[in-house]
Amino acid sequence: MKKSQAADDDDEDLNDTNYDEFNGYAGSLFSSGPYEKDDEEADAIYAALDKRMDERRKERREQREKEEIEKYRMERPKIQQQFSDLKRKLAEVTEEEWLSIPEVGDARNKRQRNPRYEKLTPVPDSFFAKHLQTGENHTSVDPRQTQFGGLNTPYPGGLNTPYPGGMTPGLMTPGTGELDMRKIGQARNTLMDMRLSQVSDSVSGQTVVDPKGYLTDLNSMIPTHGGDINDIKKARLLLKSVRETNPHHPPAWIASARLEEVTGKLQVARNLIMKGTEMCPKSEDVWLEAARLQPGDTAKAVVAQAVRHLPQSVRIYIRAAELETDIRAKKRVLRKALEHVPNSVRLWKAAVELEEPEDARIMLSRAVECCPTSVELWLALARLETYENARKVLNKARENIPTDRHIWITAAKLEEANGNTQMVEKIIDRAITSLRANGVEINREQWIQECDKAGSVATCQAVMRAVIGIGIEEEDRKHTWMEDADSCVAHNALECARAIYAYALQVFPSKKSVWLRAAYFEKNHGTRESLEALLQRAVAHCPKAEVLWLMGAKSKWLAGDVPAARSILALAFQANPNSEEIWLAAVKLESENNEYERARRLLAKARSSAPTARVFMKSVKLEWVLGNIAAAQELCEEALRHYEDFPKLWMMKGQIEEQEELMERAREAYNQGLKKCPHSTPLWLLLSRLEEKVGQLTRARAILEKSRLKNPKNPGLWLESVRLEYRAGLKNIANTLMAKALQECPNSGVLWSEAIFLEARPQRKTKSVDALKKCEHDPHVLLAVAKLFWSERKITKAREWFHRTVKIDSDLGDAWAFFYKFELQHGTEEQREEVRRRCENAEPRHGELWCAVSKDIANWQRKIGEILVLVAAHIKNTF
Repeated sequence: MKKSQAADDDDEDLNDTNYDEFNGYAGSLFSSGPYEKDDEEADAIYAALDKRMDERRKERREQREKEEIEKYRMERPKIQQQFSDLKRKLAEVTEEEWLSIPEVGDARNKRQRNPRYEKLTPVPDSFFAKHLQTGENHTSVDPRQTQFGGLNTPYPGGLNTPYPGGMTPGLMTPGTGELDMRKIGQARNTLMDMRLSQVSDSVSGQTVVDPKGYLTDLNSMIPTHGGDINDIKKARLLLKSVRETNPHHPPAWIASARLEEVTGKLQVARNLIMKGTEMCPKSEDVWLEAARLQPGDTAKAVVAQAVRHLPQSVRIYIRAAELETDIRAKKRVLRKALEHVPNSVRLWKAAVELEEPEDARIMLSRAVECCPTSVELWLALARLETYENARKVLNKARENIPTDRHIWITAAKLEEANGNTQMVEKIIDRAITSLRANGVEINREQWIQECDKAGSVATCQAVMRAVIGIGIEEEDRKHTWMEDADSCVAHNALECARAIYAYALQVFPSKKSVWLRAAYFEKNHGTRESLEALLQRAVAHCPKAEVLWLMGAKSKWLAGDVPAARSILALAFQANPNSEEIWLAAVKLESENNEYERARRLLAKARSSAPTARVFMKSVKLEWVLGNIAAAQELCEEALRHYEDFPKLWMMKGQIEEQEELMERAREAYNQGLKKCPHSTPLWLLLSRLEEKVGQLTRARAILEKSRLKNPKNPGLWLESVRLEYRAGLKNIANTLMAKALQECPNSGVLWSEAIFLEARPQRKTKSVDALKKCEHDPHVLLAVAKLFWSERKITKAREWFHRTVKIDSDLGDAWAFFYKFELQHGTEEQREEVRRRCENAEPRHGELWCAVSKDIANWQRKIGEILVLVAAHIKNTF
């Protein structure tokens, strides 16, 4: 015992390197104790805790590692990344350019570098005959050589031989070479004659080979299976074994025939499948496969044989009808089939499709007797009958099939088509009650889809009222119904959407958002009368909703009914006293209709009863546009005493001074404004442009730098800085500034769109790809790509990208202006009018070029269409 304990003590490592100040020695205190089940459970729990903690930290760790890798890649990009733009351009290199690239160097000699193609000339037979004789081998030894010891000839000198070289056995052979070559030539001619006789006519000499048949045979010899020949052999062997083991198994015969068909052995496939029909005469699939593989007339015989064995098979009758080319023959086959299988819906449908309407009605009358549970046959018969008979047919159908909704919906549409709209609601209500009584679950999605296809207004509305509330929680109703309406609009089922909105407004009469959605729907898809009627009801239920009053007034104004618009705004005043929006709408209505005095009086009232910064701004602008500069300045000063932190007032003050050529006072106004509103980007831009206008480029640059310090990560200020340098002709500084701007604002579409056209033409495409990666859905980038395609004269692509831009942001006026300019140059009159119409409907308000024209004092009364033309006229194709 003591010995073993001493041994354990000796095993413990008490070396200094194994000691830790916190944990002590590395060994476990309890390592010598027994390892029990409790220990195992504890270890499992600790392991699970460790794993859980590791998982919790995993996301942060991976995120940190990812950020470190990205930072490292940005600081030290790979060579591959540095040349990525050049690599992309390799796709544009043509094959000729590849081939014209010079080699690095070639150490080979001239003959190796420029090899000449060998010219092979056929050798005449005489050449072979001559060399065959001269090059013949000796097969025996001269007896004189053996007699005189080889070289010891009896005649010294060797010249006095009686027959010098003449008696050698090799030359005594007759001209065997010439004889052999002659025979070869004769054999070749004979073979050629045989081939020619096979393919030529002995009488006229013309070919008797059918070229089409010959090519077809060649194609049939090409294996189309694309697999290994050994796999084919294995499959053939396996299928043969299946056929022999179970000869009455139809899939074995079908698979064997298809294998042979795939490998090009069509006749073998036909023989196999016919053998299959003998072994499996009751298999429908085998007979159909045999009919498919056989040519036309033989296929008809096969189908006739199949009908004798399977007189109840619908598929075989349908195949027999398909094989017939004459309509009368098809009808005969199908009628014969219906004698044997009168309860097949498929046969009845095929037969009715071939008939004229009157005969089809008679056939359908018989069909619904034979197949009383087929909804399609009942509905087809009802469509062909008169109104009274159709009602009887549908009633019978409802008795036979009490669980189908289509019959009820068709009945409702029938009543609506014949003017009995009051019956529609009753039919749909009875349908819901009857279907529920027969245990049918009412699925609202299916009913809504039926309405999508219906196209009948009253039926749609009745169905929507009946099913729209089924299966929806009370708190989800509004959200779900709005989604349903949007879905109907997307499927162009406008009546369904209108019915949904009508029902939703009955349930939520005081919800402003539902009224707005319905109003926008009518504005986009309805008539002016329907919109005005809806808005009239809307303001009655939501009198505090200013936007509904304004939409109603605008609709009347656009229709030219100014008094009606005034009366609507008067009612709006009563419901919303001292509302800024309604005051300004009334002012706009009067000023647009040249009632300037009324507009002035309204603004004076507004300033006294509901003074706001916007009211003062509109007052200043009205005096400014009418040319009363002194009054405008006085009002501006008064406004700034009350609202000194409203930047637009400072801008207007500076612009009025600038218009009057008082640059010093304009500069002072802008500077004062910036002290009060240091975060107003337009104020900084106006001051910078003023300095640039008077030639103070350095001061303009300093102002923009100061603005960027006070407003970091502001794309508009960076863009102006870049353009300032570019206008000054300092393109290198502009490019440097653009690089810094993109580092600070990497997701700014305005900067990326400018960066594309700062590049030289060859690099623009690469830059546009990078821009799209960073700002995929930014309208400025999409517009820049459209302009890029336009500059490359890729008209179709440019038009597609313009469409994409105005779809993604219809409020960007610059996009509409460029699109209109593009259509002026490359489009038709219809396309130009379409762009103009869509722009007027969208009513854009933003965009650098657009605002420069629309906010110009000279254009204050211009309509959207006129502004579009003016902006397009300002655009130059300099990109």
